[in-house]
Amino acid sequence: MKRFLLATVALAALSAPAAAADLATKYPVKAVAVVPVFSWTGFYIGANVGYGGDSFNYDVNYFGAPVANASLHSSGFFVGGQIGYNYQFANNVVLGVETDLQWSDISGTASASVLALPVVSAGSSVDYFGTIRARLGYAIDRFLPYITGGVAYGKTATNASLLGVPLFSESSTNWGWTVGAGGEFAITNNWTFKAEYLYVDLGSNDLTLPIGGYTVSNDTKFHTFKAGVNYKF
Repeated sequence: MKRFLLATVALAALSAPAAAADLATKYPVKAVAVVPVFSWTGFYIGANVGYGGDSFNYDVNYFGAPVANASLHSSGFFVGGQIGYNYQFANNVVLGVETDLQWSDISGTASASVLALPVVSAGSSVDYFGTIRARLGYAIDRFLPYITGGVAYGKTATNASLLGVPLFSESSTNWGWTVGAGGEFAITNNWTFKAEYLYVDLGSNDLTLPIGGYTVSNDTKFHTFKAGVNYKF
């Protein structure tokens, strides 16, 4: 009986490796590919194009006393570029900073005519504008919705003419503020597409009219809608 038990144990021990080898042959283990998670961290540079407008607001004063006010609709296209840096935290919150500069055709003009001939023409324009902003967003893999805000600057010009003869033309660079929101999508690991809305307020500047005692305060504000692409390093 003891000999029978010893023979049985020996046979089981010898057959176990063969069974394990057979199972390994029938059920191979496949390696699982790990897909890298996209990160928004890094520097980027890009270009944008858009459309903007709202109004130029004028307050007319005579020796410092308000005598009249007017508003002029503004609109136009712009094109420019941006550069910035993002940092993505472990909880997917993304904090960044961006600066941009746009060459602008945002303008507004009013004129008065007699017998279809222009007599008086006046208007203002935004020749260029830029911003320096912080961005705060939340990364949903390759999609980044965000809010943004900071300071804005731009060159505005105002002019008027009578019977085609210039009466005055003044320009100045103003500083103001901006706030907005947008969304960015990573097309590849390096290229992203963005759409963004910004409200820009460049404050006011004082213009001296060529009529003794009269000055005009011009307040410039506008909305912008733009699309752009970035290259992420």
